[in-house]
Amino acid sequence: MMILTFADGVSAWGPLVVLIAIAVVFGVGTVIASTLIGPTRTGPTKESVYESGMKPIGTARKRFNIRFYILAIAFLIFDVEIVFLYPWATVFPNLAADSGLAGQFLARIIFFIATSVVAYIYAWRKGVFRYD
Repeated sequence: MMILTFADGVSAWGPLVVLIAIAVVFGVGTVIASTLIGPTRTGPTKESVYESGMKPIGTARKRFNIRFYILAIAFLIFDVEIVFLYPWATVFPNLAADSGLAGQFLARIIFFIATSVVAYIYAWRKGVFRYD
């Protein structure tokens, strides 16, 4: 049976405590620095609403074109597919060439990328990426 001492606990948790302390000091420090260094002048122009260089006119309840949402969903789908490539890319180089798993993993990722390309071509032909 192994008995842990206080020194063992400090050496195990020390880096985590230092990282948390750095994060807290950085967060509090940037807020304080922006208050001290940042501009303090106010006025009607500074307090007015800013909408990407355009004057805010009309209601906020305006309808958007459905293409905007379709494009956003397509982006999310392809973005998630790229995230699925990372675990494969970390495991694939470590597979033994003679185990037979390397060929199986390669075939699966080629199928995965091919279906992604087919989905991209389908979306392109449907005009999803055309935002007029």
